[in-house]
Amino acid sequence: MPNGALIVQSDRTILLEVDHENAEAARRAIAPFAELERAPEHVHTYRVTPLGLWNARAAGLDAETVVDALITHSRFPVPQSLLLDVAETMDRYGRLVLEKDGEQLVLHSTDKPVLEEVLRHKKIKPLVGERLDELTVAVHPSERGAIKQELIKVGWPAEDRAGFVDGEAHPIELDTSGWQLRPYQAQAVDGFWDGGSGVVVLPCGAGKTLVGAGAMAKAKATTLILVTNTVSARQWRDELLKRTSLTEDEIGEYSGARKEIRPVTIATYQVLTLKRKGVYPHLELLDARDWGLVVYDEVHLLPAPIFRMTADLQARRRLGLTATLVREDNREDDVFSLIGPKRYDAPWKDIESQGYIAPADCVEVRVGLSDADRMAYATTEPDERYRFASCATVKDPVVERIVKQHEGAPTLVIGQYLDQLETIANRLDADLITGETSVAVRQKLFQQFRDGEITKLVVSKVANFSIDLPEASVAVQISGTFGSRQEEAQRLGRVLRPKADGRTAHFYSIVTRDTVDADFAAHRQRFLAEQGYAYRIVDESDI
Repeated sequence: MPNGALIVQSDRTILLEVDHENAEAARRAIAPFAELERAPEHVHTYRVTPLGLWNARAAGLDAETVVDALITHSRFPVPQSLLLDVAETMDRYGRLVLEKDGEQLVLHSTDKPVLEEVLRHKKIKPLVGERLDELTVAVHPSERGAIKQELIKVGWPAEDRAGFVDGEAHPIELDTSGWQLRPYQAQAVDGFWDGGSGVVVLPCGAGKTLVGAGAMAKAKATTLILVTNTVSARQWRDELLKRTSLTEDEIGEYSGARKEIRPVTIATYQVLTLKRKGVYPHLELLDARDWGLVVYDEVHLLPAPIFRMTADLQARRRLGLTATLVREDNREDDVFSLIGPKRYDAPWKDIESQGYIAPADCVEVRVGLSDADRMAYATTEPDERYRFASCATVKDPVVERIVKQHEGAPTLVIGQYLDQLETIANRLDADLITGETSVAVRQKLFQQFRDGEITKLVVSKVANFSIDLPEASVAVQISGTFGSRQEEAQRLGRVLRPKADGRTAHFYSIVTRDTVDADFAAHRQRFLAEQGYAYRIVDESDI
């Protein structure tokens, strides 16, 4: 395209001209396989990574489709070396296959030199057994997860076709009286089921829980659901009671408060990763029943011990649910190899255009420090500067003005630092929810917010994940976890539930200019830019 929106470069970077008339079509074309790296105002930088290409390949895209997307939207000829690199990288997925040969688990290759190469790696050698023929080697069933982890590290991801056990049968049906799965939810369930295990990526507010319920109805088996916290566990239970044939007696909660093991058991990551005297006493839950399905909610937050135990669950069907595959610890490879590849990914803007999530207006409000505070910031120890800039008192009156501007609208003020949140809550005369707030009080306040009895809540990062507040329409972010893109996605997600009256959601991020606060904010915003959301940048005087 002589006037394409993309400039594709031989170092695997892609530049997207944001103001180009075909920018949106180009962004959608490359989103399935390219990761956004930088998103300033006019030119966004994407990078093509092996993992992105393998995820695209596992989701059904072939090299021809990727190459065509690059050529169609590129302003200049695409470097031939990059096109060749894309084709060769995608061709690596599937040349090694884990499969069953009778009752035996084997690693089979369509390419003898590839098998010879990987078998010479020190960490792979101990995971395999005898050589069955020149293209096949035996693998001990207990090493199914470990060998996939090691193979992806050496650049040869294995396609797992070894199948799954059915687990203990248990009747589960969707109760669709008055509702049905949305088309994209049904496609997500089918995409997961056809692959057998893997990750479904959907925006916050797009009904990931219903995708989980749909998968359970397909499996019709005992199910273990792993969630971020107790509030989330109870929301899952309530949703399953409402949307499926399950009764209260069939759903158990396994958390700090309760230890119930039932046909459908909802456990928190915290309780499973609790360590006593060097051991994890609650990991026995994984073998407590013959689970037919394991669901990982917010899979991008999986703690390391859960990865280790997931390596032993490779014969179980595994469904990961998330709004973003971005992990701040860079363990996306482990999600790919242990939970499974991406099976379905719905761009946020597509779901918004169908009316299933609210349109969003994202605004970055830049505030300036006083001369005295600028000097104090300059002399602050480097590891304390982010907190200093995040908690700058100049943010407080701006928050008040924004909340007043949206008087009566359900509003969340979200932050990281407790003393800052307490100050804001007092100024707004609003209730405060932190990690120290009991589950009972949290649930009560969230319910009052849902019912419209209170319209303002100040919340710490405990509200980042799996909190269902459908009517929240304004979110004001005053501080965050450094440059966490996943956190930005979750916080925007708090206001994206579709509104009964169709109104637009508003997401404000208050940032102290000329500080590390602004640097980290730019990093967080990359994720939203990747989804097609643009930040308007305004000065505090404009509020």
